[in-house]
Parts: sequence; structure tokens; C-alpha cells
Amino acid sequence: MPQTLCHCCSVDQGGAAPVFSVTAQVDGDHLRVQVTGEVDMATADTMFQTALREPAKRLTLDLRAVTFFDSAAIHAVVRLAQRFPDALTVLPSPQVRRVLDISGLGEQDWLAD
Repeated sequence: MPQTLCHCCSVDQGGAAPVFSVTAQVDGDHLRVQVTGEVDMATADTMFQTALREPAKRLTLDLRAVTFFDSAAIHAVVRLAQRFPDALTVLPSPQVRRVLDISGLGEQDWLAD
């Protein structure tokens, strides 16, 4: 059974619903990091650090609920791809897919359809 970790972070924007959250779940040597909301220069490092907090041989970065993705987020994903060569899977939202396509990263092996 997967072990859910309480590595959750939310950024609150003055009483509004949080615009960013990240959770991590470990299943053996596989870590699944689920990100919600906006990944930008204020939150990209939190996403990156959450992905490195637990030892894992494989990483799935679930970005299907991400609504905004900037250059800091791209940099974080590229760094994760370097740390997990041939062991990273990124599940993109339409917004993430578009940004990665525009940045020239849309054909990477780690990017799921």
C-alpha cells in the first residue's frame, strides 16, 4: 500500500483559496509528487525540494492540476530530469504541455502524452 507523506505546502493569497499545493506519496522505490495550482518563481523550488525529500529510484511528477507554469518551473523540471535520468515521468496539464512545447521540451522522453 502506498505511503502518503505529509509533505504538503500551500501558498495562501490573502484569504483566497490556495494557489499552490504539493503532496508526495511513496510506494516502494517510486515517489509520486502531485502539484496543484501555480508553479512559478515563488513555488517551483518547493516542488523541486518535495521531489527530493524521500529517497526514490523513480519519480512521477503529476502536474495535471497545474494552471500556471513559468520559466522557474521549467528549470525545476529540467533539474529533476537530470537527477532522475530515465526514471522521471511528467504528467502535464494542457497549460504545462503548451509551455513545454513552446520552450522546446515537448518531445522529451520524460513527458507523458
